[in-house]
Amino acid sequence: MTETVETEAGTARVTWHHAPEPRLLLAVSHGAGGGIEARDLQALAAALPAHGVSVALVEQPWRVAGRKVAPAPKTLDTGWRGLWPALARPGLPVISGGRSAGARVACRTATELGAHAVLALSFPLHPPGKPEKSRADELLGAGVPTLVVQGGNDPFGRPGEFPEGGFTLVEVPYGDHSFAVPKRAPVTQEAALQTVTDAVVGWAASLG
Repeated sequence: MTETVETEAGTARVTWHHAPEPRLLLAVSHGAGGGIEARDLQALAAALPAHGVSVALVEQPWRVAGRKVAPAPKTLDTGWRGLWPALARPGLPVISGGRSAGARVACRTATELGAHAVLALSFPLHPPGKPEKSRADELLGAGVPTLVVQGGNDPFGRPGEFPEGGFTLVEVPYGDHSFAVPKRAPVTQEAALQTVTDAVVGWAASLG
């Protein structure tokens, strides 16, 4: 089921994947360079409902409008805030999630919006090749239980680059920023995505 939601940043779109007996909702958005067709988002939408977690795949207004480039972080946050009432409407605890730029949005707004937890997929710890431009403060400031799922070869921040902090980090071996693995890697693409979904299923089960 798909619905459109009006926000101050424009019209957003939510594609719902309902669990038969939901106890949590994962609301998860895309990054700055792609949409909800991302392999990890689709894998989570397929896997989580069977584990009592409904999934709302969120398309930010800039993406719905057909623009190629994401707007400034402040505008992304505005769109996410505007969506939140629709996400909270089913009355379930909401895990605020996103991949890449969407993960930053989820971290920045989690406490303010009353998120139950944060799922950060491919958190862009820094721009590629610029580790001095760290965004660790956004991640560390989420203020709620946070799971980071990070590719072992992510140029935006490899798992070993992350600081110590109040979050859980799961590595997807050989994965890049999109969790794609090289054909020569000793793990398959299917196994890499299984690592993502297993990590999120297990973590979601641990949330009170």
